[in-house]
Amino acid sequence: MNLFDVYPLFDITIDHGKGCKVWDDKGQEYLDLYGGHAVISIGHCHPHYVEALTQQANKLGFYSNSVQNPLQKQLAERLGKACGYEDYQLFLINSGAEANENAMKLASFYNGRTRILSLEKAFHGRTSLAVEATANPKIIAPINANGHVTYLPLNDLDAWTAEIEKGDVCACIVECIQGVGGIRMVSSEFLQGLRKVCDKYNTVLICDEIQCGYGRSGKFFAHQFLGVKPDLITVAKGIGNGFPMAAVLISPKFKPVYGQLGTTFGGNHLACAAALAVLDVMESEHLVENAAEVGDYLINQLKAAHLPHVIDVRGRGLMIGVELDIPYKEVRNRLVKELHCFTGCSGTNVLRLLPPLCLSKAEVDDFIQRLKKALEMEKE
Repeated sequence: MNLFDVYPLFDITIDHGKGCKVWDDKGQEYLDLYGGHAVISIGHCHPHYVEALTQQANKLGFYSNSVQNPLQKQLAERLGKACGYEDYQLFLINSGAEANENAMKLASFYNGRTRILSLEKAFHGRTSLAVEATANPKIIAPINANGHVTYLPLNDLDAWTAEIEKGDVCACIVECIQGVGGIRMVSSEFLQGLRKVCDKYNTVLICDEIQCGYGRSGKFFAHQFLGVKPDLITVAKGIGNGFPMAAVLISPKFKPVYGQLGTTFGGNHLACAAALAVLDVMESEHLVENAAEVGDYLINQLKAAHLPHVIDVRGRGLMIGVELDIPYKEVRNRLVKELHCFTGCSGTNVLRLLPPLCLSKAEVDDFIQRLKKALEMEKE
């Protein structure tokens, strides 16, 4: 049997990692400025994380959600304190798409409506409803294109207000920093205005923090820069540092109903052990603060370097877009194949930087030199 070939792959096999670096099976070291799609939050193979998973695997890897799991309660308490949402409720699942799917279902159960508002260039996942809320026709199957979702411009409060005033909008779902959409930033004026309109019309406000959350922006959640409290917050990626894990943080105004939501693997013992270890390291090593400080340094160094072909540098914390006046493809290929550095991409001309939150200023300086070489090769 062969794999179903849906990924364009680099001819590289990553064998092991440590911190912000990975090594291939030939021993070549790579600087990791992508963290496996923003998944690696505390760094590759952190010893505390490895020990926590090993200890839990030796004790119990999984049992169903039909019995008590104290690790889930510990995680809810720890996460509430870490992010400042101690009065919210926690529903644990496996992936970001599932988190968004369940958030939109909760919103629909809450007010009985069926229409969603989403940003142009949004990305919210690939499951049935999540992919409907994703503004990319290439990945929306015909069965999903049933008109539940209206896409609206970034920061255009008038357009969003006009749709909400129709009275049939179930929820607004927003990435406060759009990742796949090109590191585009939601403004505080827009989100604060949207919060007021949602309150007026009993519309649910969902903040998708799957990529921009969990410390990446320099606060625990990116929306915390904007002075707004969402009704539902979705998280994944960095919560497990590579172990499949996701969650919905749920406002107290939502009341749980037995059987309304469910999951087989969500919040299993190994996943909770991973998530608790992540919080341990984030707190003990001050990684949210590091993301803010080193992220500012990275943005400022990129701007100060006056690199050829760079027309914009934007982002917050360690979620940064480097917009080029040329397609990113050749630049990214040189970075990986010749200069041994991983980055991500958005659209056709934005390099997307999503490194582990433990990135150091020395590693920033190293990256700037590698990027400079890649761009100077293009100039030649």
